Amino acid sequence: MSVARQVVVEADGGSRGNPGPAGYGAVVIDPATGEPLAEAAEYIGVATNNVAEYRGLIAGLEAAKALFPDAGDALRVHVRMDSKLVVEQMSGRWKIKHPDMKPLAARAAAILPPSSVTYEWIPRAQNKHADRLANEAMDAGRDGRQWEASASTAALDAPSARTSSTTLPPVQGPPGDQAAGAARARAALAAARGAAAPEGLFPMPGAAETPEAGVAAETAEASLSEAPAEAGGEPTDAHPAPQQPAGTPQTGWGSAPDLGAPATLVLLRHGETALTPEKRFSGSGGTDPELSAVGRGQAERAAEHFAALGTVQEIVSSPLRRCRETAAAVAARLGLDVRIDEGLRETDFGAWEGLTFGEVRERYGDDLTAWLASPDTAPTGGGESFAEVAERVAAARDRLVARYAGRTVLLVTHVTPIKTLVRLALGAPPEALFRMELSAASVSTVAYYGDGNASVRLLNDTSHLR
Repeated sequence: MSVARQVVVEADGGSRGNPGPAGYGAVVIDPATGEPLAEAAEYIGVATNNVAEYRGLIAGLEAAKALFPDAGDALRVHVRMDSKLVVEQMSGRWKIKHPDMKPLAARAAAILPPSSVTYEWIPRAQNKHADRLANEAMDAGRDGRQWEASASTAALDAPSARTSSTTLPPVQGPPGDQAAGAARARAALAAARGAAAPEGLFPMPGAAETPEAGVAAETAEASLSEAPAEAGGEPTDAHPAPQQPAGTPQTGWGSAPDLGAPATLVLLRHGETALTPEKRFSGSGGTDPELSAVGRGQAERAAEHFAALGTVQEIVSSPLRRCRETAAAVAARLGLDVRIDEGLRETDFGAWEGLTFGEVRERYGDDLTAWLASPDTAPTGGGESFAEVAERVAAARDRLVARYAGRTVLLVTHVTPIKTLVRLALGAPPEALFRMELSAASVSTVAYYGDGNASVRLLNDTSHLR
């Protein structure tokens, strides 16, 4: 029987505006010596205090697990936070009601076995290290940069007499309150799958009538089809705008110089595949088609376009073949490497992969009606709902905006991720996905500023293909 490895996690999060520019901090501490073993901090854009606190908890638990990957059930983590809400909810004594909290609590509960984690509320004065880390992360975000552990001075503010005899509450018998908290978190997530995550999903206004009666199936079908094959397939197959050349007049409040240079996400939909002209569902669960001859020509014209602009500094692609081939054409012209981000892949359309919208309506009419009426409904056969995709895409967006603050990044992706990024930037409801058109190899742009605001600058531009 292995000896339990004990650590303390102190975590905190803050928001300058609530909601406003937010960040979190977490530190893993050796309870025997009081020495910090690991630190984590991150600027997360616009969020509430509670969201930031939960993100700090998640980072702390993940850091503790990473320190002792082989400890398994022998790892014991005692979490100390000055957030009464997080401590009580994760201990199972308070219900988790807010939609932003449910997926975060479930994520925290899944990192370690519930019986391995205990929670304690402490006064803010005893949480200085994590608080300082969170503020360093927010300061970094304000300045358009990332928090760096090497530059942190948070440990200097930690209590010099941090107890060297910290005793973790014993874990005995069947799981107690913390297990109940984990179970409730998971149940809440299952019951409200796709409910808003930080700056993420927007609840669908009451289950509208069937598409034919309310949303209008023809409108939805046209929207899905217009983004060819992968249109149906990427039915909803654009983020930041290219930076303005020196000397170009700035426009709009979003360009205020005191906000710093934005992270500009240039969203390029991949070129055509053989499925595109036939308007078939082509997501991440199908055959992963290559570009057609037409698609390769579109990729080359996109490459010429970005070479002429000279603004793209980084390239990130979906892992699917059609995007990697499109990204490779641009990268070859610009002399850049291509990074792959799994969060940018297209929706998994389950049993609908390879079918046209009409074929799906004929074979799975009831499922299609339900899918068009609610973002929480997945395609037949275990595909992804739009709510699940939005959660994944929002997480990818947050990573990319933090990583590429002040830079212009080309994201080569699909209909759904691009429309989702635009929808989230605008604060539009899920049904907005059916009201945007995205052509193959089209360009859209969204810029993200240090205060967390987003500016949609371009949508479905195909002028470079003419």
